[in-house]
Amino acid sequence: MSRGLDAAGVVGDSPIHRLDPRTKLLGFAAITVVAVSAGAWPAFAVCGLALALIAALARIPPATLARRTSVVLVPVLLVALFTPAAGVKALVGAGSAVLLGATTSFPDVLHALERLRCPRVLILIAAFMYRYLFVIVGEAGRMRAALRARGYAPRHALQVAALGRVVTALFLRAYERGERVHLAMLARGFEQRMPRLHTLRFGRADAVFACALAPVIAVRVLA
Repeated sequence: MSRGLDAAGVVGDSPIHRLDPRTKLLGFAAITVVAVSAGAWPAFAVCGLALALIAALARIPPATLARRTSVVLVPVLLVALFTPAAGVKALVGAGSAVLLGATTSFPDVLHALERLRCPRVLILIAAFMYRYLFVIVGEAGRMRAALRARGYAPRHALQVAALGRVVTALFLRAYERGERVHLAMLARGFEQRMPRLHTLRFGRADAVFACALAPVIAVRVLA
């Protein structure tokens, strides 16, 4: 289950953190679908209330939610100026994604998607991107530091040719590293399935969480 540090570095051991990741993934998806498909403000209010209650149970600080939601806040506000309902829908979707990321580690999300029969190729691509994105960012940082150490400070467009060569070198290094990692995994018996330290299992708390979201779905059905 999702305990301790999640993918975003948030410490948590609340009842929401301990839920099966499939329950949270489907639950937040249901809230988002209800908000997106609804056209009445009562449905938006119920979805917002559900997210607020989940955040309270998960003990996620409001400052954390505001900071993460601020990434999409500006475009949402711009949309809300012309279409308030669309802005609310986008805000509910962003809040659902933020709460999922704050209570569930990324590997657990991938594990849930795998158990929900999502295409394995897409899951593997996402897993390797998540793992090696930090490696590539670190490599790019070292190459940038090397450029600065050599006095690279372009003043006009004709001096950016070196930057293009750096990007090409970074791509080639990433490709070669990927080939080496692939061969190493095949040598260790990789069968296109990421190893898991634990199995997912629905429990009583998951059933309670699902039942608690029933009013949200009922509002949409009865709207």
